[in-house]
Amino acid sequence: MEKHKMGKKSLNTSEAGEALDASQVESGLSYEEKLKFVNRIAKPMASKKLAKKLMKMIKKGSKHKGQIRNGLKDVQTRLRKGDTGIVVFAGDVTPEDIMCHLPAVCEDKSIPYVYVASKDDIGGALGRKKGCIMALIQPHDDYSDAFQECSEEIRRLPLPV
Repeated sequence: MEKHKMGKKSLNTSEAGEALDASQVESGLSYEEKLKFVNRIAKPMASKKLAKKLMKMIKKGSKHKGQIRNGLKDVQTRLRKGDTGIVVFAGDVTPEDIMCHLPAVCEDKSIPYVYVASKDDIGGALGRKKGCIMALIQPHDDYSDAFQECSEEIRRLPLPV
């Protein structure tokens, strides 16, 4: 039996394999199934097509240093300092109180924002194994057409009341 070190605890191969299987099961959910787990403030929700475009932009932008800001603290700081772009929130964040003020900040600063079904989708697009609750996509020449298209589509979505 081969041992793997994970943090301070050693895991046997069978235990590591079980953890891997659990993550594969969760990521194997369809977009519609992930929508069942979103919280009540997750509006406006991106369609499957729009979410796919946004994830492609995040993936492209993460190759360029400083184009994608991610995480609560970094995005909040960037919004306060006046950076612009598209804000993508994860819809399955709990507790929702940690980020419920940010859509209002985006509306005050006229920054388009949208929710996607899962924080694992955002984390995966960033190239991480762990989920990410939000990302700020800043414009770049590599994806300027897609950026404009997504920005216009998000602005057409109905805002929550």
